[in-house]
This record gives sequence, structure tokens and C-alpha cells, in this order.
Amino acid sequence: DFEGVISNHATFINKHDAAVVVYGNADYRGSHEYNLSLGQKRSVAVKDALNALGVDDAQIETISYGEEYANQECQADACGQDRRADITYEVE
Repeated sequence: DFEGVISNHATFINKHDAAVVVYGNADYRGSHEYNLSLGQKRSVAVKDALNALGVDDAQIETISYGEEYANQECQADACGQDRRADITYEVE
């Protein structure tokens, strides 16, 4: 579930003083501008959840891909995989 995944990431980030990038994604429906905005809202929602669990703002970068990595052939009921936020860890 969402809360458990975010909690596990927050624990790891805090324990290892890690830095992450949260990439927001959208499906292909809607305008490019709308999808960029939606992707940004998704990435910020994950950032806010991590912040609530003690992760410092300086450790989190948010980026929106919009529909750039969407599956263009998805059916209406299968587009959910495109509506997501991906967390990647930065390596120094």
C-alpha cells in the first residue's frame, strides 16, 4: 500500500541520509501542459508524504515527466500504471 511504501522509503532515506528524485507521471490523455501539471502534483504529493515522515526538503527533488513515458496504447482501464510517481536514489 502507498503508506507502507512511503514509510519504508522515509526510513531508508533518514537512516542513510540519502537523496532522492521523485518523478511524476501521467497517462496520455489530456494536453501536454495538463499532464505536466498532473505529474508535478503527483511528485509533490510523495514529497509531502516523505516530509511528514521526517525527510528534509533538501533531500528530495521533484520532476514531472507528464505523459512522456506513458503507454500510448493502454485501454481506459489499464492506464493506471501510467499514473504514478517513481522514486530514484541519487548516488554521489
